[in-house]
Amino acid sequence: MTSRKSGGIFIKKWWVIGVVLIITLVVVSGCLGSKTPPVSLPHTPAVLVDYYRTGGFAGFNDRLVIFDNGVAVVSSKTVNQDIEINKTDIDRIVTLLNQSQFSLLEGNYSAHHGSVDLIKYIISYHSMTVIAEDSAIPPALQPVIDELNRILTMTASMKQTSGLAADMPL
Repeated sequence: MTSRKSGGIFIKKWWVIGVVLIITLVVVSGCLGSKTPPVSLPHTPAVLVDYYRTGGFAGFNDRLVIFDNGVAVVSSKTVNQDIEINKTDIDRIVTLLNQSQFSLLEGNYSAHHGSVDLIKYIISYHSMTVIAEDSAIPPALQPVIDELNRILTMTASMKQTSGLAADMPL
């Protein structure tokens, strides 16, 4: 009788080991299956141009930040909104900055002392900032300022005519 009893324990022991082995293989094979592809994070847009206009008789306090994906943030006394700038306008701005040889410009162009009601322009592009005041703007930089002012003016006029945020492409 003892041999029969020990034989039953022997079978139960192998049966338990077999079940544990099968469960382990199933779990391990599940871990070795197809891997989930890594989650790619969306591209964080970089600032292309940061433009600030302040002062003057009208008391400007305007800022235009253009990102490389075409989104721009406009803020002033009357406007605070996001807009989308089309690729043609972005290309025009980049072309004007390159034609101005922005990287070769001095960092500061100050007007003569005693000048009043002048507008100060601060433009940052490719980690370089140029500050210029009316009557001291280098001729090569004037088209850049004109283009950035055009975008600010269009944004302000879109806000006044529609009463809505200007989400329309420029």
